[in-house]
Amino acid sequence: MDGKVVVQVQELLKVYGDGHQIHALDRVSFSVRAGEFVSVMGPSGCGKSTLLNMLGALDRPTSGQVIINGQDMGTLRDVDSFRARTVGFVFQLHNLIPTLSSVENVEVPMQGQGLGAAQRRARAEELLALVGMRDRGHHLPGQLSGGQRQKVAIARALANQPAILLADEPTGNLDSQSGDEVMGLLEDLHSQHGMTIFVVTHDMSIARRTHRVLVMKDGRIEREDMIGQPFEEDLKAFKHSGLGRALLAANAEAADSVNDLFAPGDREALQRILSLVPG
Repeated sequence: MDGKVVVQVQELLKVYGDGHQIHALDRVSFSVRAGEFVSVMGPSGCGKSTLLNMLGALDRPTSGQVIINGQDMGTLRDVDSFRARTVGFVFQLHNLIPTLSSVENVEVPMQGQGLGAAQRRARAEELLALVGMRDRGHHLPGQLSGGQRQKVAIARALANQPAILLADEPTGNLDSQSGDEVMGLLEDLHSQHGMTIFVVTHDMSIARRTHRVLVMKDGRIEREDMIGQPFEEDLKAFKHSGLGRALLAANAEAADSVNDLFAPGDREALQRILSLVPG
């Protein structure tokens, strides 16, 4: 990472409704530096996708700021042009155009960006090779598996060399093997090419493959975790589980409710261990 801040979110508020208002985002603030691999996780309805839409300038906040590469999205005149050059999107449903081949789908974002037809085709073929889809360039989306379609979608998202890649549940519609391949591809883009990647997920196993996790609840960032050693992360997950919270409860009744699960002395030992786990 070069230390440059590429995403800065300040007091972001998004309210829906006139009568009974829903705070989809409630004063969210954080920053992302170039080369970071960040995930946002939390239950459905916690504001994850709304946040991603704000980062990609697909929606406008009620108040607060989203600054991408030093540019305030709220004061930007030509949002579409800036988005095309700066942000790449990968969606849970790949959103490929069904009547276009893989290589043609990857070329779509390059339209109007000053490249000739031959340059667009060469760039698209290069990106398909990067994601392991060189031999599927002339296949239609309907001729590809779910994982293959998502790889083409990732290639398309990289078409204009964006500063940041935004992925909304990129494995949510895939089987476990295809999901693992897609996450492996994102990991390679990060480690080998220094991509700044922001992934929204509800799956802890996906979040743990990134380096930094923003945990959301009710429109707010409840906590932030830096992913370290797997054993430490397992302990951290246990600490925040219902059983872990009961073990650490100051409320004697809550703590006593787990007594039958442990041999004498084991509960106290676990309490001591969990009390030392950060986060």
